Amino acid sequence: MSIYPFNLGISPINWSNEDVKELGEHYTCETILNEMKSLGFVGTEMHSKFPSEVRELKTVLSRKGMQLVTQWKGVLFADKSKHESELKAYKDHVLFLKEMGCRVVVTCELGGSTIGDPRRDANVTEVKPLTSEEWSNMVEGLEKAGQICKDNGMTLVYHHHMGTNVEKTEEIDRLMEATNPELVSLTFDSGHAYYGGADPYEVLVKHYDRVKHIHFKDIRREVLDEVREEKISFKNSIAKNVFTVPGDGVIDFEPIFSLLLNRNYNGWAILEAEQDPAVKNPVFYAQKSKEYIKDLFVELNKL
Repeated sequence: MSIYPFNLGISPINWSNEDVKELGEHYTCETILNEMKSLGFVGTEMHSKFPSEVRELKTVLSRKGMQLVTQWKGVLFADKSKHESELKAYKDHVLFLKEMGCRVVVTCELGGSTIGDPRRDANVTEVKPLTSEEWSNMVEGLEKAGQICKDNGMTLVYHHHMGTNVEKTEEIDRLMEATNPELVSLTFDSGHAYYGGADPYEVLVKHYDRVKHIHFKDIRREVLDEVREEKISFKNSIAKNVFTVPGDGVIDFEPIFSLLLNRNYNGWAILEAEQDPAVKNPVFYAQKSKEYIKDLFVELNKL
């Protein structure tokens, strides 16, 4: 019997970053999956280096004893003129994940962001705030996307994320208050919560009933202090290794894990560390974190 109430998986971005493509660019799908398997993980999120066709992806993952948990989907719902095309693409995405046996769809609004708004220059460093109308458009689009998920037996789990319009405590609160809980749930990300100025534990406690997916990552406080002092962009902060794995940074995970254990959270929790794999070996850090998480849960299960 597992000491965790949840399923513990790992993300490919520990090896090859999706926001800063040059970090880990040399890693192949085969190498990433082999190293995940060597660490004993069986669940992963999607990556651009993985096959995109269902049959081929199922074959590749099956050979490694792995399963796909979800895939990030950036949307532009803040722009009402794009709803029709965005929702069509979203439905295709949902159907792909359904074929792969996934239950949640990680979703993030990119309007005004620094991490993928195609209407903005790729080198922008500041988030462009949404207007009240754009915010309402976003909520409307998310609820329509959430209905698509619900119709297919899945759940939209919104990812609060640095470099977007939903990164700070008050923005997470506003989104949760504005959206229908039957249609929009939450991906709790400990690293992004801390980076955004929140206490991750408090975010989890406040919105626990909406949390249906989790990303575990930690923060190097000294790097974050430098990032804030020098006004370094989010993407550049990744290259400076502001993120690390749980147990290697400043976040206190004991109350977080205790809450998940006491409330019997039984979804997926994905281990992440967006850092430069050339200087922060993915296998070493994943193993270190896995041992840290195991040791904490062993102690918590004794209480």
